[in-house]
Amino acid sequence: MQRRLVISALTAALCGTTLAGTATTASAAPAAVDCRKVKCVALTFDDGPVADTQRLLRFLNDGKARSTFYVVGKNAQNNPSIVRAAANAGHQIGNHSWDHANLTKLSAAQITSQFSRADAAIKKATGKKPTTVRAPYGAHNATVRRIAARPLVHWSVDTLDWKHRDTARLVKTVNETTRPGDIVLMHDIHKTTVNAIPGIIKGLKARGFHFVTVDELFAPTKLPTGKVTYHNRAAYRP
Repeated sequence: MQRRLVISALTAALCGTTLAGTATTASAAPAAVDCRKVKCVALTFDDGPVADTQRLLRFLNDGKARSTFYVVGKNAQNNPSIVRAAANAGHQIGNHSWDHANLTKLSAAQITSQFSRADAAIKKATGKKPTTVRAPYGAHNATVRRIAARPLVHWSVDTLDWKHRDTARLVKTVNETTRPGDIVLMHDIHKTTVNAIPGIIKGLKARGFHFVTVDELFAPTKLPTGKVTYHNRAAYRP
């Protein structure tokens, strides 16, 4: 299980207001917490949005759990209302490239296009440019970090939900391995993952966890610009 989080540059908060067409509202989201004092976890979802992301948003709303979505630009362009709904419900939206390319195999111009096209689709849907980036496959190098020009956020718990399409296994993995300050990698493009969210929220709440966005998790920290920072999870233990 990978226990490393890669970040470069500084963090900033990103929030929203309502989920159109459902009972989800910004007021349903929990109040901000200080992750230096309580157990925090950041659930993150990659590769969407897809139609089933709407069901995921309902589960998150029911559990009063904020999360972070690293969306693929072309999917955001095809499903702008879902991206808008996620942002409006208080979730953070991050840039996961335009079409999930391995950025380390592209030229600088191609990397720039991957980020800028995704930024444009997300901003059109939400009105805001993403404050963080997640590189597809976790693949990054100096050129990727330079062009991203903002925090490059990976994960500390790799659930392998894309490989093991097993809801019960996913619930068990997250509930048994998550520690304070972790960032959990999942994918909302898989039905088995969406099915697991109520169980994950219930289990982590029973252990005293608060659900926050990536930016909220690192709010007390000022990360160095232009450098890769390795997350020290112990620093976030209450």
